[in-house]
Amino acid sequence: MEIFDLAVIGGGVNGTGTARDAQGRGLKTLLVEAKDFASGTSSASTKLIHGGLRYLENYEFKMVGEALAEREVIMRAAPHIVWPLRFCLPHSPEQRPFLMIRAGLFLYDHLGKRELLPGSKGLSLRSGAEGAPLQDWVKRGFLYSDCWVQDARLVVLNAMDAQARGATVRTRTKVTSARRTEDGTLWTLTLRADDGTETQAQARAVVNAGGPWAADIDAHVVSANDPAKLRLVRGSHIVVPKAFEGDHAYIFQNTDGRILFAIPYEQDFTLIGTTDVEHTDDPREVHCTSEEQSYMLTAVNRYFKKSLTDADVVWTYAGVRPLLFEEGKSASKVSRDYSFRLDGKPGGDAPLLTIFGGKLTAYRELSEEAVDYFKPFFDMRQTWTKGAVLPGGEIGLDFDAALAQFSAAHPDMPTKTAWRLLRNYGAHAYDIAAARGEDFGSGVSQGEIEYLRDREYATALDDVLWRRSKLGLVASAETKARISDVLSSA
Repeated sequence: MEIFDLAVIGGGVNGTGTARDAQGRGLKTLLVEAKDFASGTSSASTKLIHGGLRYLENYEFKMVGEALAEREVIMRAAPHIVWPLRFCLPHSPEQRPFLMIRAGLFLYDHLGKRELLPGSKGLSLRSGAEGAPLQDWVKRGFLYSDCWVQDARLVVLNAMDAQARGATVRTRTKVTSARRTEDGTLWTLTLRADDGTETQAQARAVVNAGGPWAADIDAHVVSANDPAKLRLVRGSHIVVPKAFEGDHAYIFQNTDGRILFAIPYEQDFTLIGTTDVEHTDDPREVHCTSEEQSYMLTAVNRYFKKSLTDADVVWTYAGVRPLLFEEGKSASKVSRDYSFRLDGKPGGDAPLLTIFGGKLTAYRELSEEAVDYFKPFFDMRQTWTKGAVLPGGEIGLDFDAALAQFSAAHPDMPTKTAWRLLRNYGAHAYDIAAARGEDFGSGVSQGEIEYLRDREYATALDDVLWRRSKLGLVASAETKARISDVLSSA
């Protein structure tokens, strides 16, 4: 039976990030995901790398400052899937006072190290691109910077890098049990693949990175002495045809004190979200409700001149945030920070580390801290991820220059397709373009799908349409059928 140093359960951003970090520090690592990478919370975010401006109201200065510092670290690591985004914050006089917002943005500019992103400023919304789609009552506002991210792709890239460094990666495989050996020095894990095949592996340490399922894993898989207690909060989003021109986004203050984003999405759409609703059902059963959809439409229609209706909604999605349980706090007030619980000590039982909470923006820092917990147990190399590039990130920070170079190398490729390939795959877009093969329509080639199948763990249609890409928004029935054919031919 193969023995690993570390077994990571869960293929979301925290699990793949931890596996990558650990393998890079010299720990022989096993990464196991029950379904597809990013099939849960990590693909259902608002797609932002941000400090979380609204968290300043909860006095979470440390969390915000650390997240702000991470924005540019992640942007440098993956400039193809992470890029600057300018946010317009219209001022609603009956909501937060103007000076309060100005002070909050000053803190936002200065709490974290900022070298690449421009600072905030006030602006008149009576004219200009930012004011054009807004109702006449909106007179002034602010501009500030954060970053956009293709969230599910961030997860996949971390898994790819972990494997490239030597980690063993298993998707569509569930850890059905993990038990310490009689002498307590090792964990024995039972793994069940989707086809029913069972295998076993052993590890000197285990990380529970199950996200919304962390409590279930604690209670039923590893039999933790003190199972996790989590609070599940649902965040839902809607996608509509492009609601405004420009490459900026909006952050709107709603009448209930919450905020919503309206963000350019996949060239031809606008993403709107999110909600904060208690979720008491199975985390696997999560969707945007009609009430949440109405809430978001009503909120943005307060600002946009062009009214959006249910008929405009082309897609919805929802995810469950696993937050630390805090008695007496509303869903929107519960901290988005993360924490850990370590069971085991050197010379004693093999350790189990459970990860609680976390934000997409903080995943690299969280992963580094998670692996640090094992320093007393292993002789490992120094931290390394802060300056490391993720697969495809070799194109550098100047995306426009990279796109011009890629388009010049492939002059027959439509500009939209070239943009999408470079934004999704970075330097690996050249590999895909060189092996294009048959055109499947909707800007999709046989070479792209074979790449996703052979190098990015895609085995099912949804893996391609909604996680490795957002082709589900535009792909025809014929294109989907051709994609399925390639995936099933492995």
